[in-house]
Amino acid sequence: MKSLAELAAIREKMKDKVSLREGEGEVRVVVGMATCGIAAGARPVLNAFVEEISAQGLTDKITVSQTGCIGICQYEPVVEIFEAGKEKTTYVKMTAEKAKRVVEEHLKNGNVVAEYTIGNTEA
Repeated sequence: MKSLAELAAIREKMKDKVSLREGEGEVRVVVGMATCGIAAGARPVLNAFVEEISAQGLTDKITVSQTGCIGICQYEPVVEIFEAGKEKTTYVKMTAEKAKRVVEEHLKNGNVVAEYTIGNTEA
């Protein structure tokens, strides 16, 4: 059994990650986590988004969540980014490394990583 102080420390450490998953940020990152997505490696992608957004200090602006099947199983893992006033961006065949780049370039600096999007045949 953990002491109350240890539990409080764990709670404080995880607070950003919980609010990141349940928050009302102006940007939403949605990771397809149906069976097809999980089998293709979506869980490490989801974790990479959560960890990198937290590390970059973007938790007040960005919410990360998961959804079921997005409907394009051949492109899994799929990540959709919704930003107010902009068209949805759909990233395909994502990896944890690609997720980190998307956080840095797209979510932090506002530049879509076009080579990872569904419109790019090399993705």
